[in-house]
Amino acid sequence: MGKVALTLVIIGALNWLLVGLFQWDLVSAIFGGDAIRESSLLSRIIYTIVGLSGIYAIKYLFEDRSHARE
Repeated sequence: MGKVALTLVIIGALNWLLVGLFQWDLVSAIFGGDAIRESSLLSRIIYTIVGLSGIYAIKYLFEDRSHARE
């Protein structure tokens, strides 16, 4: 269950990265709605930071957690 939740968080962060860099919302484009978002510069910077954090979090999907249980 933890990997599913982490995968969803990463997908959301990558969507925010697209909004921050290109003002384009992938989720809205796929499921209907206006895919173009008008945002302030500050909000785009925050979206980009969240997206980059999501890219960083990808490494946790492949981390072996068995050593922590011992």
